[in-house]
Amino acid sequence: MVQQAELDRAFAALADGTRRDILQRLGDGPAPVSELASAAAMTVTGMAKHIRVLEDAGLVTTEKIGRTRQCRLGGERLDDAMAWISYYQRLWERRLDGLDAYFTLRKGTDR
Repeated sequence: MVQQAELDRAFAALADGTRRDILQRLGDGPAPVSELASAAAMTVTGMAKHIRVLEDAGLVTTEKIGRTRQCRLGGERLDDAMAWISYYQRLWERRLDGLDAYFTLRKGTDR
């Protein structure tokens, strides 16, 4: 089972729109911090703070290549978050299916 603290970090990281934009961009492939900062119209220092939050949450990995820091998706925590969401999605779908069956049955008996 996924540790709650890890899920908390992942969801906290995903709560910020800039960080979601970073993940979306990294879905196309690795990118240096400077490119991500330029695309978001922010300083490299500001972007590095966002990257650190994503990295701490396990959503991004970084590697120093020469003078630049290359970022890429680190999908393990995202997979954990998706598993958690999927569990509750299935739970609610079963409940809604049961409610639909109930009303369908009631509709048939009201005639």
